[in-house]
Amino acid sequence: MDLSMTSIDEMMKGLPFYAQLEVRDFVTFLRAKYIRKPTRQLRQDWAGGLSQYRHKYTSKELQKKALEWRNS
Repeated sequence: MDLSMTSIDEMMKGLPFYAQLEVRDFVTFLRAKYIRKPTRQLRQDWAGGLSQYRHKYTSKELQKKALEWRNS
């Protein structure tokens, strides 16, 4: 069967109804898998939020402290 000449609708006409439903479900699955969902803009409103601790901690210490603050 030459797919370039045969439309999906034409191929589905020869299938029983339950198989047509499976084709529809599979196409829905493929669309969800391959069509990109719109992404939202990356927020960076947190930038500079820990600047008051700049002179008190090294960057590594500040990273550990931020994790502690976040988990408490």
